[in-house]
Amino acid sequence: MEFALNSVLVPFLLVFLLGVVSGLRTFTGPAVLWFMRHRGPWAYVLIAAAVFEYYFDLNPKAPPRTDFASLLCRLISGAFVGWWAAIATGGITPVSGAIVAAAGALISAYASLWVRRRAIAAIGNNASGLLEDAVAIAASIAIVAAL
Repeated sequence: MEFALNSVLVPFLLVFLLGVVSGLRTFTGPAVLWFMRHRGPWAYVLIAAAVFEYYFDLNPKAPPRTDFASLLCRLISGAFVGWWAAIATGGITPVSGAIVAAAGALISAYASLWVRRRAIAAIGNNASGLLEDAVAIAASIAIVAAL
């Protein structure tokens, strides 16, 4: 029973966590997933978008991740990675993967905003942004490698 339960929960957990990364950084999860799984031109387009997002995030005038447009992009990103990660795991349907990952992105967007504000107060905007970038990249690589 324990093995069967774990074999069902692990794909959901991996998909959810990849969605959480989308809540941190919109393009990191898709870029890492596409680069590690598919390569090709779209992987490089997503990597360029992720690098631009890292740069733009350091701008003090960047809108909060919970603004409507930013949040919508994170939800779409989460649904995208959830769909394709579900296909990669084979353990869940793409629709359920998209829903689970979008939920992870939504939760993460609000939770990480709270954490980021405290980090900015403690270590400054640039250091906290770079730390968040590193966490998003490392988490994405680990999650995609586990798919």
